[in-house]
Amino acid sequence: MTFDESTGGPHLPVTHQVGGYEELKVPVTGGELAVLRWPAARQDAPVVLALHGITANALSWGRVAHLLAGRVTLVAPDLRGRAASAAVPGPYGIPAHAEDVAALARELGLEGAVLAGHSMGAFVAALTAVRHPGRFASVLLVDGGVGFPAPTELSPDELITAVIGPAMRRLSMTFPDRDSYRAFWQAHPAFGADWSPWADDYVQRDLVGREPELRSSCLIDAVRVDGVGLFGPEVLAAVHGLTLPTAMLWAERGLLDEPQGLYDEQRFVAAGLDRARVPTHLVPGTNHYSLLVGEEGARVVTRHLLAAAGLPAEPA
Repeated sequence: MTFDESTGGPHLPVTHQVGGYEELKVPVTGGELAVLRWPAARQDAPVVLALHGITANALSWGRVAHLLAGRVTLVAPDLRGRAASAAVPGPYGIPAHAEDVAALARELGLEGAVLAGHSMGAFVAALTAVRHPGRFASVLLVDGGVGFPAPTELSPDELITAVIGPAMRRLSMTFPDRDSYRAFWQAHPAFGADWSPWADDYVQRDLVGREPELRSSCLIDAVRVDGVGLFGPEVLAAVHGLTLPTAMLWAERGLLDEPQGLYDEQRFVAAGLDRARVPTHLVPGTNHYSLLVGEEGARVVTRHLLAAAGLPAEPA
């Protein structure tokens, strides 16, 4: 796929030799999203459009892209308010991200792509697929996408803290250098056992500023609006209105590797999820993060993406 800036489409890609991906700038309302693309060996290969979580960035999908090994083109944006798309202004919120994803698919000429999302990205994927079903072939939700009404007694900030906890506090911290940010994440209970070059690339993409005051690229205002928006009626209803083939993977453990994950059998029942239409698959031994960036979790995600793309599973 080639792009001509004179057409108003994406800027010509910058290729990163480390990681094997190209970086594009794709126009959306109010600015340009940074979009990473790991190209397959064949131009007609299936495409996965993959969306990251609320304080994450496109490189959270780096390990999965590596495991796809050129059989599938994987496209992953930094959503507005994060990483290299931090300069794209509001409005934020899940509906705004859904329209950005649809615009991205149009600009890149993606037809029949598999739409995948992790955490908040799963909610964005579900809403995008409900609003634009003709654009995509199927949906894979990764530890997200199924929501519950917000507790009415919590303020918006209390609600966000309850949902993402330490991830929100990280956004107001500063770090003297990149090694200290790496050490911060290596000490995270959900990350340490699954540290890898892909995890390192992912967290380093988040840093902005200059030493000794490096900080997360995620804009607190964007995270606050998006977090509250997870409980909006249209967002909560999206997973129940999906008409495309959909599957959901869920982690056994939580954001801090605690025994209680975001989902369990009782919570699916409480949410009223029709599991005949949206089958759910527990991934034992994984937590909210390692389901995507850890070795075993990434392999499970990869197998499901290959199946969704109509390709045989990776060799054992």
